[in-house]
Amino acid sequence: MNLNQITIPSIDVKKASVFYQTLGLKLIVDALPRYVRFECTDGNATFSIHKVNTLPSGKGITIYFEDDNLDKLVKELQQKGIIFTSEPEDKDWLWREAHLYDLDNNHIILFKAGSNRKNPPWRIN
Repeated sequence: MNLNQITIPSIDVKKASVFYQTLGLKLIVDALPRYVRFECTDGNATFSIHKVNTLPSGKGITIYFEDDNLDKLVKELQQKGIIFTSEPEDKDWLWREAHLYDLDNNHIILFKAGSNRKNPPWRIN
């Protein structure tokens, strides 16, 4: 199997679309105001947003996007007005991560893991 896409809910798909385009995703389906779909800049996965009247309750969704130039990306996004809840930092699981939230309070983690993403030293074979 291969992951095709992840779809998240949004109260305002138009504003969410602008936010994710600012992050660098490429808009490939524009069915505003109810739906948009993006290509990720690397790989084959896509990401979409659909309109809801009420967001799900609870902790919400966490979305991970990997970038080989994480620190540079974070600085560029900050210059565009994106606010991070944590700056890039090295984690015990051998990833470098920066955290932020989108307009619908979905947790976003921008990270760099390299080969440790799928092959950490503790991987079970």
